[in-house]
Formats: sequence, structure tokens, C-alpha cells
Amino acid sequence: MNLFGRKSAEPTPASRAAPVIVVGNEKGGCGKSTTAMHLIVGLMDLGHRVASIDLDIRQASLSRYVANRQAYANALGRDVGMPVHYSGVEVTGEDDPGGETVRATERLQFLIDGARVNHDVLVIDTPGSDSPLSRVAHGAANLLVTPVNDSFVDLDVLGHIDARKKQVLGPSHYSEMVLEKRLNQSQDNSAPMEWFVVRNRIGTLDSHNARDVDWALSKLASAIKFRVLPGFSERVIFRELFLVGLTILDLKEASGGKPLSASHLAAREEVRGLVSAIVERVTVPTS
Repeated sequence: MNLFGRKSAEPTPASRAAPVIVVGNEKGGCGKSTTAMHLIVGLMDLGHRVASIDLDIRQASLSRYVANRQAYANALGRDVGMPVHYSGVEVTGEDDPGGETVRATERLQFLIDGARVNHDVLVIDTPGSDSPLSRVAHGAANLLVTPVNDSFVDLDVLGHIDARKKQVLGPSHYSEMVLEKRLNQSQDNSAPMEWFVVRNRIGTLDSHNARDVDWALSKLASAIKFRVLPGFSERVIFRELFLVGLTILDLKEASGGKPLSASHLAAREEVRGLVSAIVERVTVPTS
């Protein structure tokens, strides 16, 4: 089955090449792990076999999210979809806790290659800093999802803006790395990764700052070649669900059958919209 939900001939292991979705941003606190987990659950809801890798060895937020989900399922005896998950320590080994050695990057590449054979899609969460493992992940990406908070502080991770002159001065170090990986993919005769920037914690009220962020993102998107998508509004429910390993897409499970509030329904539609936009751009090759 491909990511459009249509059945297709089962590829042989030798020909299979599942897509790699990397959730990346060299800044913490932008919602990478929350975005990654909602993508994982959204893809599983579509019937896809999902593998996930958490490369944020220090914070390990995605790994804790998955562990909380498994604990919830075990405690209540309920069947909730689970990815095949690999923590950062499983990638680096206990001999290299920082993931700085060539051996760690080789181990990660081996894991990525294996996951692409045995699953329908691979989702990788990366740390909020530059690292050798993060660069390997970005180099393997078919699609990059970069969550940013709706502020100029977060936009600086994408590029440098002169607000007075209304000009883009140049890409950030992170964007330069992404552009380098895209160029390498093109030189290897591979399709260069697509890049989505996802606006998280969007305010509900129109403001001068929101209009300025709209303008800046439009300029950066044109200069650096990414597509902007709406992400998740600021909602307490996202933080609450982390504790039990559930997502907005599991709300029926989390509510115990109670009617969902208008806010919860709106949040679920935000997530479904993001998953749908990404599903439209990624397919599983059959040859």
C-alpha cells in the first residue's frame, strides 16, 4: 500500500525503498517531538507500518512519548498503534553516548537502510543542535518537516531578515546544511528532499506580529525553497496527552467515550490537515 492509501503490488525487499520523513530544526522548544509523534500516529491510522528513530539523545522526548504510550496500553490492556521505535542509545551504543564517532554514523545509516526495507515509512526526530547523526538523517530524508514557533526568534533558524529593508540577507547555518544535502542528493541522481516548514503555536488573533511573520516566511520560502504549512495552535491538551503517550488523533480513546469539546475537535482537524498535506507528497516506490 502506498501513502495515498491505494493498494499496490508488494515490492520485493531488494526493490523496496520506504520514504524517510525527518523532523528537524536546530532549535529546541519548537514542537519537533510532538509533530513527529502525531505524524507517526497519523500514518499508522492510515494502515502503514511505521518505524521511528529518536536522535535527540540528550532530551529523548520522542522515546519517552513512545514509552508513555506503551505504558498506557499495558496498564489499561488497550490496543493502541505502536511504531517500531529506536532510541538514540540504540543508535550510538553505550560506548559513544554523544554519537560523535564514525561508527555511530555508520550504525545509523545501516539502521535507516534496514527500516526502509521492512516498513512503509520511517520518521526520524532530530536534536535541537547540529550533530553528525542529524546530518546523516537529513541526508537520507525524502521529506523534511521543520516546525517553528510563530515568532522572529524562531525564523532566525531559517534565514536572516532585514525587517527595515524588507530583504532576506541570507540562509542560516541550518538552511545552508539543508541546501547542501539537497545538492548532494541531486548529484547522486536522487530526487532532492522536499521541505515543509510548519508554523506551530499560531495565535488565534490577528496581530501586527502575525502579519510580519507571514511576510517573512513568504520571503524565506521563496529564497530558500520550502513550503509553509499551518501546524498546531497553542493548546494545553498537547502537553497533557504526552504524559499518557496519546495524541490528538487518539482523542476518542483518551476521552473514554465522552463527547469531544470544540477545541479538541479543532485541534484534531489541524493534525489531520498536516498529515494529509505530507501524505500527498510522499509515496512508497514499488520498483
